Amino acid sequence: MAEDKGLDLVIVSPNQEPPVAKILDYGKYKYEIEKRAKESRKKQHVVDVKEVKVRYKIDVHDYNVKINSIKKFLANGNKVKIVVMLRGREMQHNHLAYDLANRFLTDLEGEKMTIERKPAMDGRNIVTILAP
Repeated sequence: MAEDKGLDLVIVSPNQEPPVAKILDYGKYKYEIEKRAKESRKKQHVVDVKEVKVRYKIDVHDYNVKINSIKKFLANGNKVKIVVMLRGREMQHNHLAYDLANRFLTDLEGEKMTIERKPAMDGRNIVTILAP
């Protein structure tokens, strides 16, 4: 019947008893499946992890710029990783880096976010992760 109509015989579900088959144009069928898959990918949002690196001796204006960029990242639906870097003898003053990381968290309290990881030591850095 499929050859008479110039179409293809496509097995839709081979695991059933008896197997289900359809007579249709296979090229058109494949195109429709790809079109649906592309449409579903278009509606997805891939969550990126944006990283904001600072030193604990940051100035007020630089701090405000970083706060605004973090707010923008969270508004776009991305995760934010805040890294407070320590170098050399700064490791002795890691309590100042913890204070800065906690200051970020207190200044961002009004935003719609969750704290995925509280400030913690990761090598020579203090790292905290925020999610929208």
